[in-house]
Amino acid sequence: MMMTGDWIDVGALGEIPLRGARTIKMGAGGEEIAIFHTSGGKVYALVNRCPHKQGPLSQGIVHGDAVACPLHNWRISLATGEALGEDEGCVPTIPVRVDAGRVLISRIAMLTTLAAA
Repeated sequence: MMMTGDWIDVGALGEIPLRGARTIKMGAGGEEIAIFHTSGGKVYALVNRCPHKQGPLSQGIVHGDAVACPLHNWRISLATGEALGEDEGCVPTIPVRVDAGRVLISRIAMLTTLAAA
């Protein structure tokens, strides 16, 4: 990982499988961030825990712009972190961008999210 101003380079886009995720550990507590890559080529970053039973979202199945928690099949919007359907809850999201094939996450948002976790 490399910091560039307000953004942290977390790796190459090609390292994240389509319709899948990879995780990175951040912060002193080892909190995991999941970086998702949709079949449409979009990239999202969320804290890697479902709001229901703290399941590892990175191990879920990505459908469009949502991921299904592997524990109880809750669907979570990758864009907003909100539970979809009748379920309620929210996962913190972190701004992400792709620049020259590299995935960058917002350093400030990541630090703020981890401090609140």
